[in-house]
Amino acid sequence: MPFRSWRRRFRRCASCCRNRSAWGALSAGGATFARFAYSAPLARALGLGYLAWQGQALAPFTVRFWAFALTGGLAQILATWCVVLLFARRNFAVGITFKKTEVIQTALVGFLVLGDRISLPALAAILLGLWGVLVLSDTPGLSGGRLRRLWNRAAGLGLASGALFAVSAVAYRGATLEVASEDAFLRAVVSVSAVTLVQTLGLGLWLMRTEPGQLARVWLARGRAVWMGVASLGGSIGWFTAFTLENAAYVFAVGQIEVIFSLVVSVLVFHERTSARELTGIALLTASILGLVLLG
Repeated sequence: MPFRSWRRRFRRCASCCRNRSAWGALSAGGATFARFAYSAPLARALGLGYLAWQGQALAPFTVRFWAFALTGGLAQILATWCVVLLFARRNFAVGITFKKTEVIQTALVGFLVLGDRISLPALAAILLGLWGVLVLSDTPGLSGGRLRRLWNRAAGLGLASGALFAVSAVAYRGATLEVASEDAFLRAVVSVSAVTLVQTLGLGLWLMRTEPGQLARVWLARGRAVWMGVASLGGSIGWFTAFTLENAAYVFAVGQIEVIFSLVVSVLVFHERTSARELTGIALLTASILGLVLLG
């Protein structure tokens, strides 16, 4: 379809949606696209600014870089889509439990693709962290040491999202290692810039063909979505810098500290009480992270 036709359809949809809650009308694809679309220009500006400040020029990207970047970008889109779909499932908690296997899956994918190895003490620390996260989640599907309602769509979405996030993490580590620079931050910001640009273009074209109205809704939601883009960029830069420096499985495992941060915010900001179960989970997770830092 010609560009003018797409533009007319976009304007008609924008006109119809202007008086509605656009943010709430986003589909799984639209919500996923919003995250990348509002991160991409910020990442590019940050990358160009950092290069200018450092007075550096980049060497041409290798074929391996684009292979890793494209694989990671696609895997992250599909993984995010799975998580968004999980929010609408009644078995959400069970699905999220399966998603938490992403650390173990990342270790396996990292070994198969990049040859990254994990020591036995580090593996024990990762399993301890997984136990801590499961305790914190208080998943109702866990009973008697096994999962109830194991075979359902939520469980499948959770397992798929974990596997896809594992593939994306390993691919992103591979991409950052292909950037010709010793500067870990530069490797990260360049990789993020390339990945988010590809994700925005690819998913945008897909939505134009399958859900053209979503692009208008993403634009109407810009007042909120732009902040999601800023937060997403900050998180991505942190993740990619860590992937440059260390095994992706270790990075994911230590990254589970976000669960502790969330509980701290809930206590300090929302004045919620911490239960004995949550304290146990925090202790297990803290021991896991310390073990990885000291033994990994």
